Amino acid sequence: MSRTAVVTGLGFITPIGHDRAGVTASLRALRHGLAPIDFFGNPAVNVKVAGIVRDFDVASPSWRDWRWPARYDFPRETLRSLAPHGLYALCAVEQALADAQLTRDAITDGATGLYCASAGSAFLLHHHVAQMTAARGERCNPLGVVSSIAGTLNFNLAAHYGIRGAVGGFVAACASSSHALGCALDDIRLGRQTRMLIVGAEEVNAETVLPFAAMRALSSSADPATASRPFDQSRDGFVAAGGAVCLVLEEAETARRRGAPIYAELAGWGAAADGHSIAVSHPEGAGLASAMRRTLADAGVAATDIDYVNAHATSTPAGDRSEALALGSVFTAAGAHPRISSTKGLTGHPLSMSGAMEAAFCALAIRDGFIPGNANLTAPEEACAGLDLPRATLGEAPRLVLNNSSGFGGSNVCHVLRRVEP
Repeated sequence: MSRTAVVTGLGFITPIGHDRAGVTASLRALRHGLAPIDFFGNPAVNVKVAGIVRDFDVASPSWRDWRWPARYDFPRETLRSLAPHGLYALCAVEQALADAQLTRDAITDGATGLYCASAGSAFLLHHHVAQMTAARGERCNPLGVVSSIAGTLNFNLAAHYGIRGAVGGFVAACASSSHALGCALDDIRLGRQTRMLIVGAEEVNAETVLPFAAMRALSSSADPATASRPFDQSRDGFVAAGGAVCLVLEEAETARRRGAPIYAELAGWGAAADGHSIAVSHPEGAGLASAMRRTLADAGVAATDIDYVNAHATSTPAGDRSEALALGSVFTAAGAHPRISSTKGLTGHPLSMSGAMEAAFCALAIRDGFIPGNANLTAPEEACAGLDLPRATLGEAPRLVLNNSSGFGGSNVCHVLRRVEP
C-alpha cells in the first residue's frame, strides 16, 4: 500500500474552543472548558460539572427553538431532521472544509466519503417515544428515527453535503470515532477513496450523561477547575462533555497537487480487544498494549521513535491505572520515554467523539510545535511510575505521536501521526 494519507482540514465545536485558533490557545495555556451544570433542578443529583458547548442553545426538542453562532446558516430542510449534536457536527464540517480549502462541489465527486461516530440522541429518542406513547401509537414524528438513532450523523451529513462515496457510522462506545478514522485511512490506502471526512459528535444532557452516574463512572466533584484529573491519585470519575470534531483525511499526492494545507500524515493504526469485561478495562491494559504494538508495527516505527502519546485516560480510577500499566509495558519496558498527557483534564470526556477530537489535537501539536501538559495532575497514580507526565505544556515539536482510545467491551484503537517535512 504505497498510498499515504494526510490531514488537510480540521473543524472544532468543543468545550475548549469553537475553532482551530481557540482550541490551540486552550491546549497551550491548559485552559479548561468545564462548567457547573444542573440536571432537572435537583440538587440531589450527584453530577455537578460537565464540558459544555458554549454559544449554542439546543435544550428544546424542536429545532425551531435552537440558537447557534450567527456565522453558520443552514436550510430548514436540513435542520428539521437533526439532533442537537448534528447541529454541532454541521458547524464542525463547515470549518473543516474551509480549512482544507474545499468547496461543496469538490466533495460530491464519489471519491470523497464520510465516516461518523455518535451514540445517537437519547434526548430526542426519549422525546419521540414519549409523544408516541401519549398518542397511544396513533402519532409518531416522521423524522424521529433519522434524527435520533446512532446513524443520525451519517444520514444527515451525507444528504446535506451530497456525499456519493463511502458513508457509514461506527458504534464502539468511546473508541467509535477512532475506528472511523482508522477505517478511513484503510480506504485511502487501498484506493477506494481519495478523501474522507471523519466526524464525531455528542450531546451534553441528562439523557446522555446521567446513565453513567448509575455506573459510578462520573466524578462527583463540584469544582470545574479540578474535577477532571487524569492519572491523578485523587481522580474519582470522568466529566462528561459534548461537541463535534471533523477531520479531512486526504490521499497525500492529491492534497499536494491542489496545494492543500497539511497538518500531519496519519501513518498507521491498530485495534485490539481486551476480551475481559463489558465495561471495565483489563486490569493490566492487555488489549490496549496489543493495540499500541499493532499500531506501531502498521506505521513501521518503534516505541523509541514516539515523541508524544495523547492518552485516552478519562480520570476514572480503573481505566487510568489500566492505561498506565499498558503504557509502561509498551514504552518503559522498551527503554522509551515519550511525553504522555491526557487532554481530557481540559475537555472532559466526550464519549464516542474523543478519538477524533484527540487525533485532531495531535495534528495541531505536530503542526504548531507543542506538547499539551497534564492539567490537574498533582500526585500521579502509582502505576504511572517511569512515565513522563509533564505538568505544563512544552514548547517541543513532536515528530511522531501516538493517540489512544478505549471503549466499552474492551475496544482499543490507536493511531500514529507523523510530521510531514516541507
